[in-house]
Amino acid sequence: MGDVRLDQRDPGENGEAPTLLLVHGLGATGAVWDRWRPYLDEHWPDRWLAPDLPGHGGAKPLPRYTFGALAGGLADLLDRDRPVVVLGHSLGGVLALALASGWFGVRVRTAIGLGIKVRWSADELARAGALARRPVTWFDSYEAAADRHLKVSGLAGLLPPDDPAISTGVVAQDGRWRLALDPAAFGVGEPDLPGLLAAARGRVVLARGEHDPMVTAEQLAVLSPSAVTLPGLGHNAHVEDPLRVSGLLAPAPAPVAGQPLTP
Repeated sequence: MGDVRLDQRDPGENGEAPTLLLVHGLGATGAVWDRWRPYLDEHWPDRWLAPDLPGHGGAKPLPRYTFGALAGGLADLLDRDRPVVVLGHSLGGVLALALASGWFGVRVRTAIGLGIKVRWSADELARAGALARRPVTWFDSYEAAADRHLKVSGLAGLLPPDDPAISTGVVAQDGRWRLALDPAAFGVGEPDLPGLLAAARGRVVLARGEHDPMVTAEQLAVLSPSAVTLPGLGHNAHVEDPLRVSGLLAPAPAPVAGQPLTP
């Protein structure tokens, strides 16, 4: 893992106080959770962290990208003696479910998958494989690289080019710029969501934004009748409205402004 945004507060004597793990999606970085910091500082009672996945941001690439390898790297960041609440977006949501299986020695109390793509056509998988095989693209300016990162991460129109969530996704070298994203990460493949859900322990929540083009409410309902659709939000709902999405962390319905997060 590369850069890890975290809060190092003392968890105190309560050994059952959960750590919150926030996992970004394909193409983004841990900085995409920066807008959550005010809410977490005020309402989350214990430690939280938001790392860069391998091949993203400041993290080293992997020889081969698999859900198991990515989830194992996340597990290595966690205290195996404490429970964990995992909120993952898109690819990060798949990894939240993988960690909830218990296969990686992590005690997941709640796993939340936001905006996970459920169905993959043969053409979509072929296009992803082609992207994984493409060489790195170099740009002559930061602005051009940032613009590409905004599009790849799905953050265009949501964040400015100089936001940390964008600048951490761009790398400078010898007067040129490239995305920090390792293209090979596109080859991670299609997750076995029914299998992951069957193996999951603890509470599992699947959610999407109402306008998310990656997954429909009907597709999620097949996997989980209690799946949540967040009105008015899109694929990057966690960036659009951190407070509303943070309500998924609580077993009760999502809070309104001013209500606390509940682990």
